Amino acid sequence: MQENLKKAVEVLRAGGIILYPTDTIWGLGCDASNESAVKRIYEIKQREETKSMLVLIDSTAKLQAYVKEIPEIAWDLIELTTKPLTIIYPEAKNLAKNLVAEDGTIGIRVTNEWFSKKLCEMFRAPIVSTSANISGEKPPTSFGEISQEIINAVDYVVEYRQDDVMPAQPSSIVKLGLGNVIEIIRK
Repeated sequence: MQENLKKAVEVLRAGGIILYPTDTIWGLGCDASNESAVKRIYEIKQREETKSMLVLIDSTAKLQAYVKEIPEIAWDLIELTTKPLTIIYPEAKNLAKNLVAEDGTIGIRVTNEWFSKKLCEMFRAPIVSTSANISGEKPPTSFGEISQEIINAVDYVVEYRQDDVMPAQPSSIVKLGLGNVIEIIRK
C-alpha cells in the first residue's frame, strides 16, 4: 500500500494522471494546480472543458487556500454529513484556471477514506477527482467496470482496492453561495 501511495505521488508531481480509489467511486486524478494535467483529464474523459471537475483535500484546514471566502454554513455541513459530500464554493483560488467553472466556483470534498486522505496528505496539494469513465457513460461502481480505454490512458493505476466489489456511490453535491444560499445538486 505504501508503494501505491509513493508511486501515485511521484506521478502526480511529474504532472501525470492516476486512476485511484476515492471515498466514493474510482477516479481520475491529477495535480489540481497543473493546467496541462487537467486538460489531459478532459481529453481522456472526452469531456467539454466547460463542465467542471472537483478536487479532494485531506482536511478542512486547507479549504481557505483554495476558496476566497468560505460560507459559514459549510462548516456545519461538513461536520454533520454522514456520507461523502462535495461542496461547490464561490470564488475559487490557487487552482488551475481550466478546473474552475466559468462562474468562478469549485467543487471540493474533504475525504475521510484512508487511501485518498493519505494520498492528499503526502501530495500536500488538492487532487482532481472525477469519475473514471468517458463523459456521458455510466460511472463505474467498482474497478472491474472501468473501461480498458480509460485504464490505458493514465500514467499509473493504483492497485489498492481493485478487488473490492462492493458497489460505490458518488458523493452528494451542494452548491453554496455567499450569504449561506444552498442549492442541492445531487442527494
